[in-house]
Amino acid sequence: MEAFLFDTLRLVVWLVILVTVFVPLEKLFAVRPAHVWRAQTGIDLCWYFINSLLPAAVIAFPLAMLTAALHGRDPLGLYGAVSALPAWLKLLLAFVVNDAGAYWMHRWSHHSPLLWRFHAVHHSAEHLDWLVNTRAHPVDMVLIRSGGLVPVYLLGLGVSPSGAPDPMVAAITVLGTLWSFFIHANVRCRLGPLEWLVATPAFHHWHHSDDGLRNRNYAAIFPWIDRLFGTHHLPARLPTAYGIGAAMSPTLLGQFLDPFTVGIPARAVRSSGGAGRPVAAADDLPTRAATVPAPTDAIGE
Repeated sequence: MEAFLFDTLRLVVWLVILVTVFVPLEKLFAVRPAHVWRAQTGIDLCWYFINSLLPAAVIAFPLAMLTAALHGRDPLGLYGAVSALPAWLKLLLAFVVNDAGAYWMHRWSHHSPLLWRFHAVHHSAEHLDWLVNTRAHPVDMVLIRSGGLVPVYLLGLGVSPSGAPDPMVAAITVLGTLWSFFIHANVRCRLGPLEWLVATPAFHHWHHSDDGLRNRNYAAIFPWIDRLFGTHHLPARLPTAYGIGAAMSPTLLGQFLDPFTVGIPARAVRSSGGAGRPVAAADDLPTRAATVPAPTDAIGE
């Protein structure tokens, strides 16, 4: 109980810091003027606490088992070589491997009708700001985070020679989470040539667009990963609409339970009014203005 209270207090402190940083930024450099408190802010605050605690608790056990299984092993001298790397290089490699692994799990969540049911919760936001980063189903969070961290551990970047978790894991988790808040922010920020190297709000906002281009820009930190695999999209303009083009429950419980609903197609969840309005998979969502399905935009898949 004490540990839970400590973690909750820690999250409150972080929340105060995030509000202090992002609320002024979004007022001064907004892509679109918006109120600080919007219709789903309360729900997203609940997701902030849930997704800061639950996915980490779920992932901890399998990662601990993986750490134990890898302890004492050194396939082809790989782990010995990795442990001898300078800390800065090891941190950079951990970031790249984590982002690349998460890229593929994230991409799969767009192309699998089953996984899209969970991932659609995150994409249902019709206004982007820093807090939307926390709007996600815990199942989706566990899968994408595991997709990034498991390769980090398998390549020896997540375990120290003593067998204890490497501080690099905490570093990429914390810094990666902070950057995720930034790229969701309602902030007009362009970095010129640096946008080839690091993700920006403009880059990630296209991933949340409601005009058939959401199957782009899966990387959270390094956009060149999307360039490498043909999913990069960053024009000069910004999206005009966000969301999934369909209803999503406005309640926390509804958003949590709807992806598990039995007896409905994998490409649909109940609407808030129970009318069964479809939430199509990302590959075949219509645009808001269109009356026919948008192009698949599946990048060869």
